[in-house]
Amino acid sequence: MEIADAVVIGGGVIGTSIAYRLAEDRNVILIEKGEVGSGTSGACDKAIFLQSKQPGFPVRLAKASKEIYENLQAELEEPIEFKKGGGMIVIEKEAHLDFMKEFVKKQYKAGIDVNLLDRKETLAIQPALSETIAGSTFSTEDAEVNPLLLSQAFAAAAKRRGASIQTYTEVTGIKTQDGKITGVQTNQGYIATELVINAAGPFASQIAEMAGVGLTIMPRRGVILISEKVEPMINGNILCSQYMASKHFTSKSEKNAPSYGIGLSLGQTESGNLLIGGSREFKGYDRKVEPHVLSAIAAHACRIAPALNKIKIIRSMVGFRPYTGDGLPIIDWAREVDGFVVAAGHEGDGIALAPITGKLVTGLVNNDSKSSDLLEPLKMDRLQVV
Repeated sequence: MEIADAVVIGGGVIGTSIAYRLAEDRNVILIEKGEVGSGTSGACDKAIFLQSKQPGFPVRLAKASKEIYENLQAELEEPIEFKKGGGMIVIEKEAHLDFMKEFVKKQYKAGIDVNLLDRKETLAIQPALSETIAGSTFSTEDAEVNPLLLSQAFAAAAKRRGASIQTYTEVTGIKTQDGKITGVQTNQGYIATELVINAAGPFASQIAEMAGVGLTIMPRRGVILISEKVEPMINGNILCSQYMASKHFTSKSEKNAPSYGIGLSLGQTESGNLLIGGSREFKGYDRKVEPHVLSAIAAHACRIAPALNKIKIIRSMVGFRPYTGDGLPIIDWAREVDGFVVAAGHEGDGIALAPITGKLVTGLVNNDSKSSDLLEPLKMDRLQVV
């Protein structure tokens, strides 16, 4: 039997960020059923978008996380490929212009440095785009990071602080006694602990159920196409206005939602591969994607960026985004059992919010009043639980 001050379940960018922060003054064990970063964090793009966040608290939370990113690579002493290359939301149709003008006004008022560009200005930054686009929004505040390197960097830094990272280890049960957490059972053995952090992303509801905690976090499937290595052709990261619609629709039955939740996300890795997304579908945990969905993603991307027509796709990746319904994660103590913390539900914002999540969870368990204003909107009871 092992003993830990805290057990973190989930080895993606969220779980490793939490383990790193908690390990500063606790004996921490992180459990991951695969390899570090092999789940949702290994099947997403690399964008840290601020301008895509809803005005108000979501923007404030994202800006707080971005501030940590500024010095994170030096702090972790590991490469994470953090770059401040800016971000663009392409306006494909003239009919979208009025909406996007209002969008820019709201984002600027919310503190985001974002500007509306016409077609000529847009193509000067992104010449791979179609000459038929109406324009774009552009923000210098948007950035990018390598999610796999980020997860590995957090994990390595956590280990240097004394944390134990147990990969290929699956949680099979969570033990409680008299309404309190007493331990975690895994396929590798038992860990006695009074504190469990549920950072299992799209599988968070299953982990919560083991502790008798009701949680409504659903998997929302997303697909990204990966191209062959090509010369640099994308500057920073690109979204489109249809992507924004797909991201922020909260109802599964929304009649006006794009087919398969498709919206363009486009970026290029250090090695030259293009990451071309993407889709948003409620398909449970089914990883088998229909060919017509892949074709629809490619067709939408090529319409906006015709330069992609000559690029070969070498594979695709499928991930499950943890969906709460209101676009915000849950970072809170469970009410049903003492010692159980939920830190999940980031959906497509896990990369952007990973740094602040680690600090907020640490503030929560330490009862730090400095974190209370950012934690209040993330409480579990704002959502209906089962």
